[in-house]
Amino acid sequence: MDEAPEGSTLSKFSAYQIAFERKYQAWLDSTTPFVTQRWAAFAGLLFTFTLRILIAQGWYVVCYALGIYLLNLFLAFLTPKFDPALEEELEMENESEEGPSLPTKSDEEFRPFVRRLPEFKFWYSATKATIFSLFCTLFEALDLPVFWPILVMYFLLLFFLTMKRQIQHMIRYKYLPFTVGKKQYAKASTK
Repeated sequence: MDEAPEGSTLSKFSAYQIAFERKYQAWLDSTTPFVTQRWAAFAGLLFTFTLRILIAQGWYVVCYALGIYLLNLFLAFLTPKFDPALEEELEMENESEEGPSLPTKSDEEFRPFVRRLPEFKFWYSATKATIFSLFCTLFEALDLPVFWPILVMYFLLLFFLTMKRQIQHMIRYKYLPFTVGKKQYAKASTK
């Protein structure tokens, strides 16, 4: 029997898959410097999704799920990678058990703000979720009957309570997750 080995078909398929994944990753990497354009594309995608929901008058549960997911991503974006509250507790435990240690207070040592979720991953996850949500609106089975004003009120309540807690955390531990750009220094006058 002159049959082609099954492994060769699999190896061709996996070679194509690897080539596609590399090209896709290269394209993603090339979009990294274009922050404004990426977020504008995401805003257009989100606008398209919102328009779809408003025109179709349905898929409110899908919309609510997307809103909760985007809120979760936004909170991870605002939160520091190393939580100062946990570090403060560990510092108190270490001081009671051991003697002197290296400086850990914010006024003794400079520690830059490192996000739990970097900006690019935030954009990428939000874009994928919005595309998936748009795809979900193509299926009537996912158009569950709900009273949408309750979902809106619950989402707004959840948003305000969560953001209030996050802002209090930011004030308590004195960190600001946003930077407006590189600090500009005045030029020295040459005489």
